[in-house]
Amino acid sequence: MTVSPPNTFSELYAAYAAGCLDPAFTLMVETQSVLRPEVRESVAFSEMISGSLLETAPAAELSHGALDRALAAIDELDASEAASVRAGRAAGEAMDEVLALPEPLRTAALEATGRGSWQAMGRGLKRLKLDTSARMETELYRISPGARIPRHSHAGNEYTLVVAGGFSDESGSYGPGDVLIKGPKDFHQPVSDEGEICYALAVRDGGLHFTGMLGMLQRMLGAR
Repeated sequence: MTVSPPNTFSELYAAYAAGCLDPAFTLMVETQSVLRPEVRESVAFSEMISGSLLETAPAAELSHGALDRALAAIDELDASEAASVRAGRAAGEAMDEVLALPEPLRTAALEATGRGSWQAMGRGLKRLKLDTSARMETELYRISPGARIPRHSHAGNEYTLVVAGGFSDESGSYGPGDVLIKGPKDFHQPVSDEGEICYALAVRDGGLHFTGMLGMLQRMLGAR
């Protein structure tokens, strides 16, 4: 199903505004807000409420050197982002698609390619593991036009944000900014739309369970 941002994601937006959202979902919310104006409005509204609550909260003293440490962390983050962009550009034309992704996903993808390469999962299908959360699996998928992700179910819940292009499965069609949620009892086989490469960001709390011959091989190898 396509998530309705103002309703289904309201708790995520509130947690994001409060600064207590898991980093994987933070990446998803911030990327979706670039793609969807209504999401930006929902996030801004949540931040306004959180700001009002902070104004009424009692003041707390900063620990010694806290400001210096915060400024140093910001400088380090800026330097890391700049280095990631330079590394991505040096990689050549193959990185042009990644450089076209919206922030902050672009920086996360560039940092991931600096640590390792894309993993081929089949004809026209690649995935890149993003190191954003210790609790959630976070992956960026590149699906060529007309390519299929092997039919599978899920060990837990999976949230998939379409970043570019689009895909369809047994439940419908999804485009940029749409979020598809699947649970342990759901089986599906996403197929990328013709004519455009699809990029999708997946956040899940468990692995994929493939069906058919691929599923048999997965079980034999003991892989997730």
